[in-house]
Amino acid sequence: MYLTQGLRRSIQQTPEATASVFQGRRRTFAELGDRVARLAGALRGLGVQPGDRVGMLALNSDRYLEYYLGTYWAGGAVNPINTRWSVAEIAYSIDDCQTALMLVDDNFTGMVDELRRRCPGLRAVVHVGDGAAPDGMLGYEALLAEARPVDDALRSGEDLAGVFYTGGTTGSPKGVMLSHRNLFTNSMAVVAEGAVARGCVGLHAAPMFHLADGCFMNAMLASGGCHVIVPRFEPTAVMEAIQNERVEEVLLVPTMIQMVVDHPDIGRFRLGSLRNMLYGASPISEGLLDRAMKALPAAGFTQLYGMTELSPMATILTQEMHREAGRQLGRHRSGGRAAMGCEVRIVDALGQEVAQGEVGEIAVRGPGVMMGYWNKPAETASAVRDGWMFTGDGGRMDADGYVYVVDRIKDMIVTGGENVYSAEVESVVATHPGVAACAVIGVPNDQWGELVHVVVVRKPGAALEGQALIDHCRERIASYKCPREVSFVDAMPLSGAGKILKTQLRAPFWAGRERKVA
Repeated sequence: MYLTQGLRRSIQQTPEATASVFQGRRRTFAELGDRVARLAGALRGLGVQPGDRVGMLALNSDRYLEYYLGTYWAGGAVNPINTRWSVAEIAYSIDDCQTALMLVDDNFTGMVDELRRRCPGLRAVVHVGDGAAPDGMLGYEALLAEARPVDDALRSGEDLAGVFYTGGTTGSPKGVMLSHRNLFTNSMAVVAEGAVARGCVGLHAAPMFHLADGCFMNAMLASGGCHVIVPRFEPTAVMEAIQNERVEEVLLVPTMIQMVVDHPDIGRFRLGSLRNMLYGASPISEGLLDRAMKALPAAGFTQLYGMTELSPMATILTQEMHREAGRQLGRHRSGGRAAMGCEVRIVDALGQEVAQGEVGEIAVRGPGVMMGYWNKPAETASAVRDGWMFTGDGGRMDADGYVYVVDRIKDMIVTGGENVYSAEVESVVATHPGVAACAVIGVPNDQWGELVHVVVVRKPGAALEGQALIDHCRERIASYKCPREVSFVDAMPLSGAGKILKTQLRAPFWAGRERKVA
C-alpha cells in the first residue's frame, strides 16, 4: 500500500496517455514519471531523508501534483500548507513538524523572508514559479534539469505519508499524521464505491493543499485518470476547463457549486461532459440541488462525508440518493452510508452504541483512521479510543445505515468548506485589550453555510466596536477564521460550573431549523 503505485501502473500501462493539463502544459504519464523521479533525486540531493517533511505553499498547478508524488518517491512526507493562513500560522506548522524544505510559488514569495526569520530550521526554499528564482531560492525547473532520476523509495504501509494541519480545538493547529496505508485504502474505497471512474478526466478546482482534493487526487491516480488543474476556484475558469477539456468529474464544496450554477454566464458554456459532481463539507440544500440538476442535467451528485483524521472519507451518498426516489425518503439530507472499509456507529458519552434513530456522536473505525496528532499524545488519546475515531459530530442513523449529521459536539464551524475551531478564534479575540469575555459560534448563512460570529462582553469603559475587533483578528489569523459578525452583551449565560452556555447563544440563530449545523 504505497501512494506512488497508481503512477507506476499508469507508466507501465498507458505511458502516452495525458496525465496532467495546466495552463497549456500537457504531460503524459511517461513525462510525469520522469519529472517525479528527477524531483525525488533533487529532494534527496537537498538532504531529504526517509520520513522528512517537505512543505508546499502554492496555488494549484501541475507542479503541485509533482510535489506530492515526488516527495513520496523520495521517501519524504508532505506538509501541504494552507494558502489562506497568516504568516504566523504557516510558521507554526513549519516549526511544529520540523519542515526543513519548502516549495513556494510566485504568489507567496513575499512571505519567505519572514518565514525564514521565524523558522530557523527551514534549510532551503525552492521557487516553483515560471520565471527566474528570487535571490536565496532554488529554481524548480533548474533542479529537475540537473537532477538524476532515482528509484522509488517505496515507502508504504504504516510509513508516514504526510502531516495535514487542521484548526486547533485548544488554540493552535493540529498536525494530522496519515500513513501510506491510511491514504491508499481511502483512495481504493473512493474508486470501489464508483465515486471516481477508471481513466476519468477530473478537474482540480478546490485547493490542492486540502485533503478533500487530495482524496480526489489519490483516487484519480489509483484509477489512471487525467488531472486537469486550474490555479484556484473561479466559476468562469471552472466552466471553461469543463468545456475545453471535456471534464467528467470535479470535486467542489456546496458554496462553490452554488457559485457555478447561479453564474449569469453558465448558459454560454458546454458542460455536458460532466458526469459526476462530488462534494463535501455539508449536505446540499434542496433548492441548490434543484438548480444544479437543472443547470447540469448530465451530471450526477455524490457526497463524501468525513474529516482529515479519517483520510478523509467515512461515508458516501450515491448519485441515486440525490434523485427523486432518494429525495422522497429524505436521503439527500444525509451524509450517506459507511464507505467500503469503514465502520460507522452512533455512540453516547460512554462510547456505547445508541438505539437506532437516537442522536449521539458519530464514531468511525477502519484503515483510514489517522496515526495520531503530531506531538499531541493527549489529544490523540482523546480522539481515538479502541480504534474508533470520535468525530465530534452529533448524528443519528436510520434503519438502512444512513447517517444524518445534526449537530457538532466539537466546537467547530464549517464556513465555505473550511473548518474553523472556536477555541482558536477565541484565543485571538481575547487578546484585544477591550475584550473581557468572548464566545465564538457558527450562525447559518445561505452562501457560506455558516458564518463565524463572536459574542463579546466589553471591559468596563472600553469603546470597542465590531469592525475594530475584526481588523484585530485579520492581523493574526487567516481571513476565513475571522469573525464576520460581532454582537455585544452585558454578560454571558453561564452554567453552574461557570462555563459559557453556547447553546443558548446559538439558539436564536438556529430557531426553526431541523439541523443545528449547516
